[in-house]
Amino acid sequence: MNSNRRVLAFVLSSTAILLLTSFLTELFHYKSSIPLNNINLIADILKKDPAVTDDDSLGADPPAIEIVEKARENFFLYRQGHIITDFNTDTTDPSLSRFLQKLHALKSGKKGKVRIAYFGDSMIEGDLLTQTLRKLLQQVFGGSGVGFVPVTSQVAQFRQTVTDNFSDGWEDANFKSGNSKHLFFSGHLFRTSGASVQMIDHTVTDTAAIIEKSILCGHVPRQVNITVNGASFTLNPDKAFNRITLHNDRSKGIKVAVANDQLPVYGISFETTSGIIVDNFSFRGITGIEWAGVDSSFLESVEENNPYDLIILQYGVNLLFRPNDKNFSWYAKSMLPVIRKFRNCFKETDLIIVSTADRAFRYGSQYRSATGIDSLIKVQAALAFETNSCFYNQFETMGGTNSIVEWAGRKPPLANKDYVHPNHKGAEVLATYFFEAMMKDYEKYVQSLK
Repeated sequence: MNSNRRVLAFVLSSTAILLLTSFLTELFHYKSSIPLNNINLIADILKKDPAVTDDDSLGADPPAIEIVEKARENFFLYRQGHIITDFNTDTTDPSLSRFLQKLHALKSGKKGKVRIAYFGDSMIEGDLLTQTLRKLLQQVFGGSGVGFVPVTSQVAQFRQTVTDNFSDGWEDANFKSGNSKHLFFSGHLFRTSGASVQMIDHTVTDTAAIIEKSILCGHVPRQVNITVNGASFTLNPDKAFNRITLHNDRSKGIKVAVANDQLPVYGISFETTSGIIVDNFSFRGITGIEWAGVDSSFLESVEENNPYDLIILQYGVNLLFRPNDKNFSWYAKSMLPVIRKFRNCFKETDLIIVSTADRAFRYGSQYRSATGIDSLIKVQAALAFETNSCFYNQFETMGGTNSIVEWAGRKPPLANKDYVHPNHKGAEVLATYFFEAMMKDYEKYVQSLK
């Protein structure tokens, strides 16, 4: 075959493939973040009324949760950025009263731990956002230590606040692998018959600080021997969830080896005996509904043996995986029982639902905020309102519509060009905004005492 025939054959075969792809795209109404219409040979022939969508689920958001305001309530406070709201019309009242009372006790010199669990997806993995929030809170209210660290992590080399060197041989059960009944807040459970992990906390700046190094683990009906810094150590993990101190000294590191695959290990925690502890619980790709499979009795054991004063739930960006979705009523129905479970298991704990941050898709020739982002945030606010939780509008706080595009275009940038993830600098900004909102609420509490 001469060169002209090869060129003709290539053109004809390429055209046939494109025609087939175009036909299948139209036939099955395929949607993607990739703008396929740019290569769709029949898109202009089959133009549709722009008001008609390809999928009923992409239509306008119907009321997912009925909002019934009581006296002194205003649901639409959720639209404001830079505040934490409990939907109280009297905006001079603090929203996080129980949590703020404990912060004030620390500030007044009382000893004790104030523990915060910050849940999220890839937006906070590698301790992004939480590392800055932890530092700022500890500077004001005291405390030291990075808090909880899972045994292994796919971003262990990316995380700057702790060195986490783990050997091969750890079996990881998690949200993606199956049974989730007894997964800790990290979404993981580790077992091994001989592997080890060595961690060093890089957040501790006070060389005189005494740091508790504790192992967090599940139940085993008998004593278990492990190795800690080369020496034998006996555990008695007799509860569904156990927190057992291994060392209490000035060292910032610890090495643990486990030779019993019956012991469910969650991770190691580094913290002082008094002050603020902020635990990062990130799990890439989830929306929060995964917690439906975790046993309430197990969560109650966590509350009894490792109590939290504030739980923060930041999800949403993984719900915006299709550029034209506007209907998130299904998410409201799935997530409502999850939040109620947390409220029932952690009755004395304040809870904040943090809205999704901005994310953008390419519409035509430009990247713009997802068309359904307002609908999703309204659903998230309704979940907070319905469960008597607080709400923080992160989308509005970071600048609202197209803010992720603007952040990515700055010099230096605050977000990656995936138009989803803030970078380290952007995460610092988000954490500082959130800290400032917490301090606004704290000042309201202080004023209420006068």
